[in-house]
Amino acid sequence: MTQEPVPWAGGEKLDQRVSHEDRERVAEVLRVAAGDGRLSLEELEERLESCFGARTYGDLAPLVADLPGQTSVTPAEAVRTKDVVRVRRVGASLRYEGPWVAPRRLEAEVRGGNVVLDFSTATVRGAVTHVDVELRGGNLRLIVPDGYSVDADEIDIRGGSVRHRHAQDRPQGIPITHQIVITGKLTGGNVVIQPPRPPRRPGLLRRMFGSGK
Repeated sequence: MTQEPVPWAGGEKLDQRVSHEDRERVAEVLRVAAGDGRLSLEELEERLESCFGARTYGDLAPLVADLPGQTSVTPAEAVRTKDVVRVRRVGASLRYEGPWVAPRRLEAEVRGGNVVLDFSTATVRGAVTHVDVELRGGNLRLIVPDGYSVDADEIDIRGGSVRHRHAQDRPQGIPITHQIVITGKLTGGNVVIQPPRPPRRPGLLRRMFGSGK
């Protein structure tokens, strides 16, 4: 019996094709659910296999339908991107991780904390994301996937440095699809640019934590 495609808000159909970005967003939701104890390791393994083999939104939707706050799957293009986001933290750190929507320009003032911007599964728009920081007493760490470049030449650093970790180990010849431009002032800290950690295979998780039963 063939199941009819299920519409989501906006009148679109779940028989449309998904992108790599859509699969990664759903995979991150599944990993978080497993970490919260909502899925066993066996369920995580099965759903991740189905997730990365999904062709349409209708394939992805059942994988998260029974998880809180995940009753529908929408394409990444439907998520609205803000032009400017301004954030201020005093005595606390600022972290953007997981599936988040990066604004075209992020202005952050942080004192007494660190800033972590993980673009591994972030949704970005356009060719450039501008990050302007005023950071005192902390580090700025950027995690960027292949195809991303970081321009930190114009940031004013006092008492710190810019470090590219394992840049020589990254694949050569990959075209640049997105650029992150860093400006502003950093006092008493470093800018650290690094690639994402390699994804854990479900089989490895099972060997590390047992059967999950």
